[in-house]
Amino acid sequence: MGAGSAGAHDLRESSRAVCSGTVAAPGVLAGDYGNVVVEGVCAVNGGAAVVNGSLTLAPGSALNATFALNDVAGKGTSSLTVLGNLKVEDGAVLAMGCEAEHSPCTDDPAAATGGTLTGDNHVGGNLIAHQALAVILHAGKIGGNVEQRGGGGGLNCAVPTSGIFAALGSPVFSDYEDNSVGGNLKVTGLRTCWYGALRNDVQGNVVSSGNMMADPDGDEVHSNTDAGNLRCFDNTPAVQYGDAVNGVPNTVTGVAKGECRFGLLLPNPVADPPAPAGPLTPISVMG
Repeated sequence: MGAGSAGAHDLRESSRAVCSGTVAAPGVLAGDYGNVVVEGVCAVNGGAAVVNGSLTLAPGSALNATFALNDVAGKGTSSLTVLGNLKVEDGAVLAMGCEAEHSPCTDDPAAATGGTLTGDNHVGGNLIAHQALAVILHAGKIGGNVEQRGGGGGLNCAVPTSGIFAALGSPVFSDYEDNSVGGNLKVTGLRTCWYGALRNDVQGNVVSSGNMMADPDGDEVHSNTDAGNLRCFDNTPAVQYGDAVNGVPNTVTGVAKGECRFGLLLPNPVADPPAPAGPLTPISVMG
């Protein structure tokens, strides 16, 4: 999902609100539109893209909005703004947002050393993913709810032999880090290698339920600020701190239940042989 020229179908030259391309030659999503559908592979790397209605990732498609610069023009910045809802359909991949240290922007010149740039991406409505292959969201602003139901790459951590994750050289995973969410953040029924929800500011409820990860360090739900309730149930592995060394408890204004309940102490970080487990730390504290 790297930078590239417009692919088989450049949205800016079409009367239809469709963006399409390939992994090798992504289409370019840029300019102002009503409703937009992504088919194939598209990138937001040609300046500001503003969708005044809804943005839908069709089954099997992919959108890469992990750029901070305008790679097409060679100057300026890139950003994605969706005033309505963003929908990620069966087998589709959404990668939106980037930030220094945790997930450097694709076109950050300093990416190899941790990066210095941060993406600028906004969704005014809800972000809903149903049976999506992956949702990767960093430093984004979502006005409504974020909900990921089912999907994933299955219970393995093998790098796929084709598609977006093959190009990235990465197992399939989903991740939410450093986002602002105006409503709820819910991830349920996911089957993938690894999933994390870290350092998000959520105004509604946070739910992690019925998820299964192949990575024993998966299912990291910590360091979030939650103005509502936090519920974590029936996850395999259970919610944990993972092997990172900088995790802190979730701060919850409402109630915290299940694997994220108040009073539950978990190793922070978990053992990562030969490194031993860290000190027992509450997974959630009252805000």
